[in-house]
Amino acid sequence: MYQFLQDNSLYLVLAISLMGWAGIFFYLKRLGARISRLEKQDKS
Repeated sequence: MYQFLQDNSLYLVLAISLMGWAGIFFYLKRLGARISRLEKQDKS
């Protein structure tokens, strides 16, 4: 297992960074939906 991680460390770093960016994307998407909902409540 250690040899696999050592040989493919670039792919490991890319996978972790991709998960981080995906987390940020979904967090911002949820935040935008919450803000939209609050704006609709404020108008009515």
